[in-house]
Amino acid sequence: MAARSLEIGPAGMLVARTIGILRTERGLGQRQLAAWCTALGRPMSNMMLSRIELAKRRCDIDDLVAIAEALQVSPATLLQGPGAA
Repeated sequence: MAARSLEIGPAGMLVARTIGILRTERGLGQRQLAAWCTALGRPMSNMMLSRIELAKRRCDIDDLVAIAEALQVSPATLLQGPGAA
């Protein structure tokens, strides 16, 4: 079986951009948002969040749900883009 590509696809790129936009709109730093995700039960460092926003790390479903909850939006909003908020 061939190794699975780690390339971030278009949906992942949209999620990454949307997280950064919504975080900035809410006046949150990466460290603060990562701390909120950790408090919600999904341990996350600001480096992990930075890599997600830069599309250098995949945002798995557990990350997506925790980040959405911390940003007070639905996970679907992160998948649909900043205009959906």
